[in-house]
Amino acid sequence: MTDLPEGVPFDPVTDPPVGPLLPDTSPRPLPARIPHRGQSVDLEPLHLRHTQELWQAMQTDRGGASWAYMGYGPFADEAALRGFLGGFATTHDPIAWAVRPHATGTADGWLTLMEIFPAHAHIEIGNIWFSPRMQRTRAATEAMFLLMRHAMDDLGYRRLTWKCNALNMPSRRAAARLGFTYEGTLRNLLVVKGRRRDTAWFSILAEEWPACRDAIAGWLDAANWDAGGRPKRSLAAFRR
Repeated sequence: MTDLPEGVPFDPVTDPPVGPLLPDTSPRPLPARIPHRGQSVDLEPLHLRHTQELWQAMQTDRGGASWAYMGYGPFADEAALRGFLGGFATTHDPIAWAVRPHATGTADGWLTLMEIFPAHAHIEIGNIWFSPRMQRTRAATEAMFLLMRHAMDDLGYRRLTWKCNALNMPSRRAAARLGFTYEGTLRNLLVVKGRRRDTAWFSILAEEWPACRDAIAGWLDAANWDAGGRPKRSLAAFRR
């Protein structure tokens, strides 16, 4: 078996080699459309009532850069956004939450759990749109963390994934910062807005999750923030 791919787990007593037996193969629960409360942000199941606040948040991105790698948007007007949300807010895969930072009190973005495979305990966090005023904030990190923790701790999924356009460097950096491992790039996978999309793929496995969780939780903890709202230690420092 010396010619097996490096790093691929297998059961050493089998011939030919197959993957290790799993201790628990029961299907995982589907995520529910419920709110999640954090220290700096709340997640609310996305609804048409969020339309006006989200439209106002979108006006902070005059150039439309936040939509460059999304499969939808920007929207021509509030009515167009409302038409989109009418469908987006009612699907079960993806299942979407509006993000309400405590600092603003308004819905400033959304994110989803998607590509949900309960039988394989595999789930993805994606479809993340944050307004410019919310990007790179404590609330942005906590919003993602709330769903990551829900998927891995509350629902017991074994694999959490993150995918993005291979050219989307902010998303790639965010994945690495949160503790996701880069797995590779699927070439010419999708057509998005008439353009070729190569997709970069990242994951966190169940055995890797406790270290990721503890690092993010430590960074988010109130003790890590000074009176001016700045973190005393970086997330990278906690991960080390």
